[in-house]
Amino acid sequence: MVNKFFSFLLSFLLLIAPTASSGEQLFNQYCIGCHINGGNIIRRAKTLKLAALQKNGILDATAISAIATQGKGSMGAYGALLGPDGADAVGEWVWQQALTNWPS
Repeated sequence: MVNKFFSFLLSFLLLIAPTASSGEQLFNQYCIGCHINGGNIIRRAKTLKLAALQKNGILDATAISAIATQGKGSMGAYGALLGPDGADAVGEWVWQQALTNWPS
C-alpha cells in the first residue's frame, strides 16, 4: 500500500514538474512585456536577437539565465519569481529562439 502511494505521488510530481515548454511559459508570464518577439521596448539596442546578444557578450543560455536571475543595468532581477529552475528554462528557451531568429 505504501509503495502504491509513493508511486502515485512520484507520478503526480512528475506530471506537475517543469517541462521543456516551461521556459516559454515563464517568458510569456514575466518577460514578454518588455521583450515581445525578442525585442526590447526599454533599451532598443539590448534585444534578445542573436546579433545583439553576441554584441553585448551574451554567448549562451547560461549568460541569459544569469541576467534573468540577477538583473543587469535597467533590467531587474527575476530569480525569485522564476523559481529554482525557471531562469535556466527561460535562458535555454530564449537562446533557442535567438538561434532560430525568433520564429512566430
